[in-house]
Amino acid sequence: MPTKVSVNSGLITINDGSCFLVTACNGSINENKAQGFFVQDTRLISYYEISLNRHQLELLASSNITHHSALYQFTNPQFSTVKGVLPSGSLLVTIRRDIVGEMYEEIDITNYHGETVQFQLMLAIRSDFADIFDVKSHQVLTRGETQTTWKDGVLTSEYRNGEFSRGIITKPVDSTSKARYANGRLMFDVAIAPGESWHTSINFIAKVNGNVLKPEDSGAVSQNTKAAKVKDECVINATIMRSSNAEIAGFYEQALIDMAALRIEVDDKEQKFWMPAAGIPWFVAVFGRDSIITSLQTMAVYHEFARGTLLRLAQLQATELDDWHDAEPGKMLHELRQDELTKLHQLPYSPYYGTVDTTILWIVTLAEAYHWNGNLAMLNECRSPFEKALTWIDKYGDFDDDGFVEYLTRSTHGLRNQGWKDSGDSMVYPDGKLVEPPIALCEVQGYVYDAWLKAALIYEVWGEQEQANKLRQKAQQLYQRFNDCFWMESEEFYCLGLDSKKQQIQSITSNPGQLLWSGIVPKERAQKIAERLFQQDMWCGWGVRTLSAKNPAYNPISYQRGSVWPHDNSIIAAGLKKYGYHEEANRIAEGIFAAASYFQAGRMPELFAGIERREDNFPVPYPDANIPQAWAAGSIFLLIRSILGLEADASQRHLKVQPSLPEWLADLELTNLAVGEAIVGLRFWREAEQTRWEVTHKKGELQVSE
Repeated sequence: MPTKVSVNSGLITINDGSCFLVTACNGSINENKAQGFFVQDTRLISYYEISLNRHQLELLASSNITHHSALYQFTNPQFSTVKGVLPSGSLLVTIRRDIVGEMYEEIDITNYHGETVQFQLMLAIRSDFADIFDVKSHQVLTRGETQTTWKDGVLTSEYRNGEFSRGIITKPVDSTSKARYANGRLMFDVAIAPGESWHTSINFIAKVNGNVLKPEDSGAVSQNTKAAKVKDECVINATIMRSSNAEIAGFYEQALIDMAALRIEVDDKEQKFWMPAAGIPWFVAVFGRDSIITSLQTMAVYHEFARGTLLRLAQLQATELDDWHDAEPGKMLHELRQDELTKLHQLPYSPYYGTVDTTILWIVTLAEAYHWNGNLAMLNECRSPFEKALTWIDKYGDFDDDGFVEYLTRSTHGLRNQGWKDSGDSMVYPDGKLVEPPIALCEVQGYVYDAWLKAALIYEVWGEQEQANKLRQKAQQLYQRFNDCFWMESEEFYCLGLDSKKQQIQSITSNPGQLLWSGIVPKERAQKIAERLFQQDMWCGWGVRTLSAKNPAYNPISYQRGSVWPHDNSIIAAGLKKYGYHEEANRIAEGIFAAASYFQAGRMPELFAGIERREDNFPVPYPDANIPQAWAAGSIFLLIRSILGLEADASQRHLKVQPSLPEWLADLELTNLAVGEAIVGLRFWREAEQTRWEVTHKKGELQVSE
């Protein structure tokens, strides 16, 4: 059993949709740290401390129970009371918290002392109503006015800044003794006989623009919440995996649970669909690229994610030019927020469109979703946004008419870099100096190539062969143009991209690995790509680094200059599989799964350090990495799919398998795998060096073959 590495150690995070709570492990909230109770991108509780006669409790243990529940266990230190000194360890204090649209807290205190005890329980609670972006950057500014009232046993704090208003209602209920409020504290006079217990429940209810966000009945928190029902529905309808390798099966199950917790509801013509949020805690919002890539990763597990993501992004597709939001007609969004700075037009996230790849990958996802669900009505419904997205590629994506899609922010608060490596310092030359946009990234051209080919297939479904032929011709021209301009003969590798002067950015990065997934690499070059990715400067043993260790800007613990991103590696593995490099794809899977074995519950963090893997070390998580994070969890699913080589064509009622099980995964079984209207079960196992497979059950018409 390997050592377990904690991500964001010392913190406990729980959520329900866009509501989430981040506390220290002792349940406290420090307003000077990235902690608090957040609703719709605003921190409603910024400080929380519990004490007995002003003495802090001593933590015994604390942990998440589910994605929306946490339990904290305490005892008391020695302290003086009106009846004398209370010895330490006399009380057991249990605090349970649940996020169910509100925050619901239960406090139970049991007296194991031989005499009746009397003391004052104090809850210090403050609200700064800080914008989520201020909290995350540790630069909280007060812009509006806050008022707090205590009336009829209910504490209400409300904040207003112009048209923006938020509030939090703190309501003790079912208390053994009555609550009082003074000097910023809720206070309870507690008296407990030997062997007896004291109890209170507290509802923390959010107000948004004057409206109370009334949750369901908080008393039935455990299994009957909307969050629990949503999670259960996802898990029940998803593809289930079993294996004698219990560890890998556990990673898969945890990823499925995490993905269910990240679901955001999508309304479309009185129907409800679901899409994945990007990650907890800081990205529980609609994200274009993250949700699209996660939908692609989970296609063989729960393709309903793709349907919801496609619909929601189409609803928010840009219709006009708007430099403040980096919007252009036909462009899909990057991020949608509801925070104060956005509502007051000081930040452009309402929504913000500064992403170069989401629009292109939306087209890829539409085609892939059709391959898996065979739903012609979905295709027809998406026709208008589909054609607008194609127009965006030609008219705005390639804004200088050089034949390649590039990015450049026009917003004063826009993102400098707009590919998936979107940190400000991610794009560097071989000498480590920053690259100035506009930049035409290599993988983005691959996405365009793939999107045009898949769009051609969609037009063929609609019976429009002429349009399909035009797109295939454009794809072939891009294929030739790209391979002429982006290939570095001296390195036998593709460059990171083209800079503003149309010169190659000759840095060695992970980006070209994604070109295999898009299929834009000639077969004779694919082996060179595979070999280069596994050289020591790129392959750390846990995965492929984002940047070569030979680059002067390399830093293994940076965000995107030498770290390892599981989602990036899963896409690279899928590309290696596509070109027939089964062992290399499995090697990446082994590295990522080996890293997962060190993280608590096998949860993949957003990223981890590119430090070389050795027998005497472990993967080091990036500080403040989101966990669970959608495309990190999704990497587990895509890696399993790549090992098995699953490709669907639901309209033809066909599923292709090309399994190649590694030694460390000798058998694997899938059940409840949906392809169109059919449901199939498959079993795979190794015999010597060969992988065998069989259909274990089938409901509906479906042909399965290699």
